[in-house]
Amino acid sequence: QVQLVESGGGLVQAGGSLRLACAASGRAFRGYTMGWFRQAPGKEREFVGAISKDGGFVDYADSGKGRFTISRDIPKNTVYLQMNSLKPEDTAVYYCATSQSAAWPTRTTYYDYWGQGTQVTVSS
Repeated sequence: QVQLVESGGGLVQAGGSLRLACAASGRAFRGYTMGWFRQAPGKEREFVGAISKDGGFVDYADSGKGRFTISRDIPKNTVYLQMNSLKPEDTAVYYCATSQSAAWPTRTTYYDYWGQGTQVTVSS
């Protein structure tokens, strides 16, 4: 089991940037693919991106491609989501999660543990 705590959310104007962090503790951090998801009111939780256990492969949903960057700092047991050029439609609660799926995980059902989420609000 791994415990995840997201941080870094807040209120930002359109065009601004935020850097979210997901701090992991418990089970070995390097043993999991790490994903970022977001959920806006009245909408399903959607895939934002994921990074492989060694950080060598990163995948992004089209919604954030070119604006978002996922990285992981293995010595610090932390995964980051850098979000630039934010848009009002990026407003959501952002979650990090772990996956042990053999297939590349882009759906919530393939993730095992979740953080509590951090609110991102983008104003216009």
